[in-house]
Amino acid sequence: MASRAGAISVPWAAALAAALLAAMTLGTAGVVALRAGAALPTAADWAAVRFTLLQAALSAGLSCLLAVPVARALARRRFPLRGALITLMGAPFLLPVIVAILGLLAVFGRSGIVNDALALLGLPRITVYGLHGVVLAHVFLNLPLAVRMLLMGWQAIPAERFRLAQSLGLSPFAMLRHLEWPMLRATVPGAFVTIFTLCLASFAVALTLGGGPAATTVELAIYQALRFDFVPERAATLAVVQFLLCAGALAAGWGLLRDTGFGAGIGRRAELPAPPGWRRGVDVAAIGLAALFLLLPLSAVVLRGVAGLADLPQGTGPAALRSLAVAVGSTVLTTGAALALALAVARRAGGARLFDLAATLPLAASSLVIGTGLFLLLRPWAAPSDMAIPVTVAVNATLALPYAYRLLLPEARALHSDYDRLARALDLTPLARLRLVTLPRLARPLGFGAGITAALSTGDLGVITLFAGETDATLPLFIHGLMGAYRMEAAAGAALLLVLLSFGLFALFDGLGRHAAP
Repeated sequence: MASRAGAISVPWAAALAAALLAAMTLGTAGVVALRAGAALPTAADWAAVRFTLLQAALSAGLSCLLAVPVARALARRRFPLRGALITLMGAPFLLPVIVAILGLLAVFGRSGIVNDALALLGLPRITVYGLHGVVLAHVFLNLPLAVRMLLMGWQAIPAERFRLAQSLGLSPFAMLRHLEWPMLRATVPGAFVTIFTLCLASFAVALTLGGGPAATTVELAIYQALRFDFVPERAATLAVVQFLLCAGALAAGWGLLRDTGFGAGIGRRAELPAPPGWRRGVDVAAIGLAALFLLLPLSAVVLRGVAGLADLPQGTGPAALRSLAVAVGSTVLTTGAALALALAVARRAGGARLFDLAATLPLAASSLVIGTGLFLLLRPWAAPSDMAIPVTVAVNATLALPYAYRLLLPEARALHSDYDRLARALDLTPLARLRLVTLPRLARPLGFGAGITAALSTGDLGVITLFAGETDATLPLFIHGLMGAYRMEAAAGAALLLVLLSFGLFALFDGLGRHAAP
């Protein structure tokens, strides 16, 4: 009986999911490598590589550097709406990139708030296009992520260490040296590599704010090689370079993982000392400036978007429906594959290590690399525009899977530990076990992971640019077209609609998960 209850089909589902992930990542990389052949990068390609590495390093470095005082201030200060501000730190991760760019243009663009203020003071206007614009956008998108990662590092320091330091009368500098610095030394490299990898694979920012050949990333060069120059060999060579860059950054991230060495506490919440005097002023300034930097562009998007809703052009509705279809399709695929892989790894089924590796592979890929491989593979069989939506669904599902999988894996392991023997003893069929035990107990991480996938897929402006024509654009691509036509009011209205759609889907799936949880 036990053997029949335990012989569920999850490992086979996990094997299928792992095979599809390997095909979407390693398979597409192999296609572009074969197409590239012995073609070497040109001088322009190496310039794109240098710019890609430079902007990623600057973006990650500034994000982590600015996050240290903000996270430290949030860790040791208590004030009204603190929880809401920390929650807001997660918003840019789900915010569609094209919407974030619109917000930054409303503040720092030629007709933005900053330039209007400079004009009033008789100072020359600044431009947001080029390297500094790309870095500015990446810091806006990734500073909250760095703050959350470092804040968790401060909160992970056992409370007993701070109480011992206070009882010993350690000065703030000594506390920084003996407690906070070891945590930062273990946490900042991981945050840096994470943001560096995200910036390597960033496409929409460079597409909108790059500002010419001198500010071209590798992904933007791939797009130009396929869409404008139509030189598949050059696109394939660049895709190989991009894959190697992302894989190298991911490998470096694994190598930089360190333990703080504090050991375990007794589970009490750490209460960091909050020194008075000028240090209070520094903390208030750090929190205030970070909140202003995040809220001002978001507020500009909302205000201009409300005014632009009346100016929405024809085509907005169909583009929104296509984005909705991409989001729902990607969410279904990602959730099903992540659940199968997490359950198989939690049960330590045969091939569990390979399943875990397969779920990590998308972190070494990017939408343009996978898209280039699929473009080269499928173009002889169908027109790119005919494949735009299915390919976009598949690519978004692949790239979102690591997030959903990592959310599910700890809960799946706890589920297996707590309920596996009981399910075997009751001789539950695979379907009954899934319905009565697995889905209810994993409802919260399933809903949260589905919400993240839906939000990211709704606002994605990546592979769709390689395949879509004017008649099958998603809402982010439609907004980009409005911006290119300098219809900024209409673009702002469509951007507000995109934000509502993205966060609405996230709230819907997350709410369903929390409601279904026991």
